[in-house]
Order: sequence, then C-alpha cells, then structure tokens
Amino acid sequence: MCALVVTGTGLTGCGGEDPDAGTNGVGKLTAAQIQTRTKQAAGAAKTVRLAGTVVTNGTTYTLDMRLKEDGGTGSVTSKKSTFRLLRVGEHLYLKADADFWSDPDGSGGTSADTDVADKLSGMYVKVPSDDPAYKRFSGFTDKDVLLDGLLTLQGDLATDGYHEQSGVRTFRITGDDGSGGSLDVSLEGTAYPLLLVRAGNAGTLRLTDWGKDFALKEPDKKETVDYGQELPSS
Repeated sequence: MCALVVTGTGLTGCGGEDPDAGTNGVGKLTAAQIQTRTKQAAGAAKTVRLAGTVVTNGTTYTLDMRLKEDGGTGSVTSKKSTFRLLRVGEHLYLKADADFWSDPDGSGGTSADTDVADKLSGMYVKVPSDDPAYKRFSGFTDKDVLLDGLLTLQGDLATDGYHEQSGVRTFRITGDDGSGGSLDVSLEGTAYPLLLVRAGNAGTLRLTDWGKDFALKEPDKKETVDYGQELPSS
C-alpha cells in the first residue's frame, strides 16, 4: 500500500490515493463551509488553550490563556510587563509584580506608587467592573468573545490544501490569498481550529487542549486585595 507523504506544502499520495481517507471530511468542503464548521466546533467546546501573540491598537500582547464557559486564567505580556489574569464568573483578578504596579506605563513611579506596589506585588487584585482595565482585559478571559473576534478571516475565502500542525493533519483556509489571515483546521476528529495567522501581521495563535477540563476557582482571601471602585493605576 502507498502511504500519504507529508511535505512542506501539505499531504500527497501516490497512485491517486484519496487524501481525505480517514479524515473528518473537512478537505472536501468549501472554504466558507469550513469556516462555519470550525466556528461551530469552537463554540461547542467547553474549554480551549490559546497561546501566541495578538496585536491590537498598536500594542502586542503575548498570551497563554486557558478558557472555559465561565471564565479563564493565564498570563499576558505587554511591552515589558507580564501579569496573570483570572476571571471566575463576573469577578476579574489581576496578579503582577511590584514593577507593574509602580510603573505601569514606563513613565517612572513615585515613592507613594512604590509603597502601594509593594503591597500589591504577588497578590490577586480584584478589578472593579467599572474600571477601564476590566473592559480592556476581561476579553482575554472570555472564550466566546475572544474566539468570535479571532476566527473570522478577512476578504475572499479560499482553500490552501493539506498541512500539518504538531503532528495533526490539517486543512488550511485563507482570506485574500493569505493577506486576510489563514486558519488551519484539524482533519482528525472534530474540526477544531489549530493555528490562526491573523490578517495584517496582527499575530499568530495556537489553539490546543480543546475540551480538556481544568480547575477554575476564586483565589484564597489571603491572596486577594479588593481595591474598591478604582485600581491604583490605569
């Protein structure tokens, strides 16, 4: 028998072997149908891990987030700052070191800033729902909002053949021949999106651990600071 051969451009076979044999059939669909199916699969999944970069409003964020229907947790790096986000239901917490709290925008902190920063360092700081930071960061912990905004390619959709991501066979679709982004969809099992390259060099994300549950709970009160109606720095 002739086996499929994985090449840099995708999967090929000899003797006219069907490249869709043993797959979920995504490779036989149109690009629009594939995008619809993968969005449905992502929406139905209870959990996902999302890692990579997102560029928004001129700022590059490096994410490593685990998301589920009622919240999410993980790390975010922006400029020189790395912090952790945790959302359980409507409660959003931010955890960072003293440098983040004393000098969040790189402008230089005051002695008062330093005193506050020392108290907040390593603590889960509850983000008030009406603080600008809540709207800015809660989206990184919202599975539905984040995926709805990411999984739509721009421009005319087209198929781009068979590929492979981390040992999993995939089928790729693109927007405007790649300038509108590309999406690799699993050919094995459920048609989950596995790799997203965003339009306009706006980041690359890997999506893994679909459906793998993880613990999500409120932080211990000893590790939590409730700063009231407004965070000490924006």
